[in-house]
Amino acid sequence: MTDHPYRLPRRVVPRHYRLRMEPDLDAATFSGSEVVTLDVVEATDRVVLNAAELQIDRARFVRGDESVDAEVGYDEERQRAILRVSEPLATGRWEFRCRFTGILNDQLRGFYRSTFEDEDGNEQVIATTQFEATDARRAFPCWDEPDFKASYGVTLVVPEDLMAVSNGAEIERAPLGDGRVAITFADTIVMSTYLVAFVVGPFEATAPIDVDGVPLRIVAPKGKMHLTGYALECSRFCLDYLADYYGIPYPGDKVDMVAIPDFAFGAMENLGCITYRESVLLVDDEIATSAEKMRILDVIGHELAHMWFGDLVTMKWWNGIWLNEAFATFMEMKAVDAFRPEWKRWLEFAAAERPWAFKTDELAGTRPVEFEVRSPAQAEGMFDGITYGKGSAVLRMMEQYAGEEPFRAGVESYLRRHAYGNTETSDLWESLDGSTGRPVGEIMDTWILQGGYPQLTVRVEEGGVSLEQGRFLLIPDPADTRTWKVPVRLRGMAGGDPFETSVLVEGSRITVPLGGPVDWVVANAGGHGFYRSRYEEPLLETLVDRLHLLDAVERFVLVDDAWTFVEAGRSGVSGFVSLASAFSDEQEQAVWGALLGAISAIGHHLVTAEIRPRYERWVAGLLAPLADQLGWVPAAGETDLVRRLRGRVIDSLGRLANLPHVVERARSTYEQRVAEPASVDPEVAGAVISVCAAHGDTETYERFLDRYRTVRNPQESLKHLRALAAFDAEDAVDRTFELIVDRTVRNQDTSWVLARMLANRVTGPYAWAKLRDRWDGILEIAPPMTQARMADGLPALSDPEVAAEVTAFLAENPLPHAAKAVEQKLERLSALVKMRGRETGALAGALPD
Repeated sequence: MTDHPYRLPRRVVPRHYRLRMEPDLDAATFSGSEVVTLDVVEATDRVVLNAAELQIDRARFVRGDESVDAEVGYDEERQRAILRVSEPLATGRWEFRCRFTGILNDQLRGFYRSTFEDEDGNEQVIATTQFEATDARRAFPCWDEPDFKASYGVTLVVPEDLMAVSNGAEIERAPLGDGRVAITFADTIVMSTYLVAFVVGPFEATAPIDVDGVPLRIVAPKGKMHLTGYALECSRFCLDYLADYYGIPYPGDKVDMVAIPDFAFGAMENLGCITYRESVLLVDDEIATSAEKMRILDVIGHELAHMWFGDLVTMKWWNGIWLNEAFATFMEMKAVDAFRPEWKRWLEFAAAERPWAFKTDELAGTRPVEFEVRSPAQAEGMFDGITYGKGSAVLRMMEQYAGEEPFRAGVESYLRRHAYGNTETSDLWESLDGSTGRPVGEIMDTWILQGGYPQLTVRVEEGGVSLEQGRFLLIPDPADTRTWKVPVRLRGMAGGDPFETSVLVEGSRITVPLGGPVDWVVANAGGHGFYRSRYEEPLLETLVDRLHLLDAVERFVLVDDAWTFVEAGRSGVSGFVSLASAFSDEQEQAVWGALLGAISAIGHHLVTAEIRPRYERWVAGLLAPLADQLGWVPAAGETDLVRRLRGRVIDSLGRLANLPHVVERARSTYEQRVAEPASVDPEVAGAVISVCAAHGDTETYERFLDRYRTVRNPQESLKHLRALAAFDAEDAVDRTFELIVDRTVRNQDTSWVLARMLANRVTGPYAWAKLRDRWDGILEIAPPMTQARMADGLPALSDPEVAAEVTAFLAENPLPHAAKAVEQKLERLSALVKMRGRETGALAGALPD
């Protein structure tokens, strides 16, 4: 490992850190000291560890009565401190002692500073941490690599009126006589540096509840305790469910869920001190949408899943981060489905997480799920749709192929065998091979170690069907001949009898005998396969005629595949228009989500001013039966998903069909909700905010801005911020840019707000010009780890002239922290420019008069 430019030498290994941290919130600085118990495994006069933006003082090595002073040097490029001693340290147990100082930065990484307004409008300051992937080194000198596991004993010195939380339970509180108190926390289990956490500020906590002997609390800024009930309920269920699934007790001594005002990610799985964005932990259950509540339950399940898979057992190096995140995503689905089966979470998985992965993995610029990671920047780049979406999707595919209980048994075996240690991906495959009796490793390697995914072309053969696989690319490349080991589930009717069977497609083509002439067949039964199915006629026609025989996931997959084939030029938009009309009786909101997503894309990329009235009439006609059936007010006993469908329909009739009576009712309903929030169904409320923004004027914008600034509910504030980025006027774009620059928009949100402005059909090109002209200033505001989200808006800019300008500008002005994301989004933009040229004329002939 010593020749790796970003790996530390292994001559010295830490065993335990005793940390004392003293943040000064007003000065935005901190001081600290540490005593690190370590083993010198090879005599050395040069000890190398990680430090970034730290000043280290009084560094020395101590053993018994022996004390050796160290000279400190820095390698800033590699974020290292080099400690030199006059004589080599002998092998054996030593202590490293030092003092250090640093800054509480505003970049949402390391040990950083955040602010919020309390109920009285006064600014409050907190200090908190975010160390993954490689930012613990910004808080204390450390061996900041995942396989340097050690235990941690933390003491925080803070003002007496503030709360402090860390990974372990509080065990001592000692007043210092100067208005401060030293709070000491219990030692942790051995764990990686990126999981250490400490939070200081004007917080309060719920009373702890006991979950099989583990105290569980929600910690939030003062004044927000009324928003913690739902998270506490979700956390209690998930903690109990996951301990049962894994067959192993929770590995820490307590669980605190901490809501942070400024946070770069959704949440972070610090053992015992899990940190969250406020909007994914705190919620008013009565006025939240089902999607908002599902998001909170998802994230809680995800982070708690990490307590075992990631914290107890950790990857050796960052190439394995995909497995941590993919498995936690997979487990969050299982926990949510167990807690709220009526939400049909696996259908939502097919409708959200898997398409997120598909959209990256169908590009030539994709990457393997697991690849060599060398630098911190490459480690940060792992947190994308391939890691979360594809990783979890192929795990689900394998679980369904191998069997749920054998798969679970293999996971438990893996965790028990490697508890408190570090692993490679192959260690999990070994356990699953043994528990399932299937060649899991052989199959999974074809999905994990190469980028891309297959298309299965399905053809009728005598007495069966043939399945031919080839790589699916948004911009086809006939020279790419890679294949996968594809677990396929087939379901349908052949020879007059129903059938369901599983096969493993290992080569380029396989024939599956089905016992007679094929009436119809679904080539991704249950929708768990990470591939697209292309049915040759007459199979496609017969399948569309039998939509009532398909389950909801299968119908969703059919629509999602069909639209992607249009984007790739493998079928035409006229065929999709015809397909959409076949779903007139559809009642599943997730399937309508796929349909309306494609219909919205048609309106964005292909509809000219001349045919827009026809397009709007077409959309209105498609939705008319549902609109009449659902109305605006929920009926007694309606499910959450029916109410969610109503919101989709209202939003689409107001924004895509632009029906005047829908717009007017949206405006009056918004007024009603402002006056009496509980009087309007949350799903309808979300839709009317969206519709009002799409048709809003300057007065509406200022009202929405005031709501964003002043409401105390995180989801309500977030809905209005999203809406500010969706107004169709250039002066609204100007105003939103001002809010970003003056930091009214929190820097945690800057990148995604910009992406939403770029994605606006009307003002996207204008927003791009503004971003281009303010490029350097915006990059100073948006934290580096969030900048990849900015690129999400680029594919919307499919006007050929605008797209060419975007591509040229980014070639000269790269986003260093999002280089791969930009490459991928520009490739998708190129494909959509091609689709625009290919299909715009065809759409005119496909839409009804």
